[in-house]
Amino acid sequence: MTDELSIRVERSFKNIAPESWSRLAGASRTGTLLPYNPFVSHAFLSSLEESGSATDRTGWLGNHLLLETDSGELIGAVTGYLKNHSQGEYVFDHGWADAFERAGGRYYPKLQCSIPFTPATGPRLLVAEGQNRNAIQPALAESLKEVTRQIGVSSAHITFLPEDEVSVFETDGYLHRTDQQFHFINDGYANHDAFLETLASRKRKALKKERRTALEDGISIDWLTGSDLTEDIWDQFFTFYMDTGSRKWGRPYLTRKFYSLIGERMADDILLVMAKREGRYIAGAINFIGGDALYGRHWGCIEDHPFLHFEVCYHQAIDFALAKGLKRVEAGAQGEHKLARGYLPVITHSAHYIGHQGLRRAVADYLKQEREQVEEMSEILTEHSPFRKGERQDN
Repeated sequence: MTDELSIRVERSFKNIAPESWSRLAGASRTGTLLPYNPFVSHAFLSSLEESGSATDRTGWLGNHLLLETDSGELIGAVTGYLKNHSQGEYVFDHGWADAFERAGGRYYPKLQCSIPFTPATGPRLLVAEGQNRNAIQPALAESLKEVTRQIGVSSAHITFLPEDEVSVFETDGYLHRTDQQFHFINDGYANHDAFLETLASRKRKALKKERRTALEDGISIDWLTGSDLTEDIWDQFFTFYMDTGSRKWGRPYLTRKFYSLIGERMADDILLVMAKREGRYIAGAINFIGGDALYGRHWGCIEDHPFLHFEVCYHQAIDFALAKGLKRVEAGAQGEHKLARGYLPVITHSAHYIGHQGLRRAVADYLKQEREQVEEMSEILTEHSPFRKGERQDN
C-alpha cells in the first residue's frame, strides 16, 4: 500500500457510481481482462440492496472495501457484508460458530465477502482494468484483515472465489476451504444431440426418455430474455419462487421488487426458462448470462410433473449454452443428481481469516481433512460420470 492509495469502507451501493464500478475487471461486458460476471455488476448488487433483499434488516449490512487514489478513482474493491447469522451463504460455518460460542467466544457479527444468496464462483478481489493486479490484489487481502481487526469482528470469509485468487489469500495467512459443485463443460458440441453422443449408450437412452417424459401432458418450453421480461412475467415467476422457496427454505430470500429491478437494469443478462401447459406458465427457472458461462440460480413450480425440474433447470440450460457458444453451465450448489445429466464435479474455493488463534488452529485442522475428503469424493464421482470412457473424465 502506497501513500497515494487509501482504503474506504462504504455501506451502500447508492454511494458508488455505476460507471466507476464498471471499470473493475469482470463487472462489465466491455472489459477484456476477465469474462463478464453478472453477479459482481453494479446492477445486480445494487438491486439486492435497494429491493430490501440484502440489507441490515435481513442481516446483510454493506461493508464494501474500496481502494481509491487520492483523486477518488476506484481501482480495487471487495464486496463485503457484516452478518449476524450464516444464512444465504452456501458455505456452512454453523459448526464453527457453535463451537466458538460454547467456548465463550463471540462469532457474530462476522465479515462475509461474497454475493448474497449466490453460490457462484466469481472474482472477489476486484481490480480495475489497466491496474497492476499482482500489487493490488495482495493489498486488498491485507486491508481486509486490517478492517476485520479494526471493526472488532471475529472473522472474514471470502466464498466462491476463483482458483487463481486462492494463492493471494493463502500467502497472506488465510485458511483455504474447498467444496464441490456440478458444472456442464461445453467441449464444442454442435447441439444437445452431439453432447448426448459422448455418453454411454444406456445413459443416453435414459436422458432422451427423461426429456420426452418431461414434456408430456402438452408442456412446452419458452426462453424469455430482454424485453420478454415484463412485470406480468415476473409476477408469475415470483409465484413459482415463493411456492417452492417457502417449502424448501422456509423463508425465501429475495423480494418481488428485486426481480423488477434486475428486469430494468440487466434484462439482457437474464434467461427465464418457462414451462407452459394449457396456455399458462406452470414452472420456471432463472439463469444469468455471463461472458463465458450460464449461471442457473433457482426454480419454482405450481404443478408437479415427472422430470420437469430436470428439463427446465439442466437440459434447457445446456441447450441455451450450446446455442450461444458459452463454455459452461454452473448449476448452483450441491446436487449429485446433476452428474447423470452431464454435469461434472468441480472444486470450489473459499478463504477464511480468523482472529482468535485457538479457533483458527481448530478450523485449520478441520479444513485439512475436509479438503482431502472433497478431493477424494470428486475423483469418485468423476469415475461414475455418464460419459463413455475416454470422453470427458476431467474437471
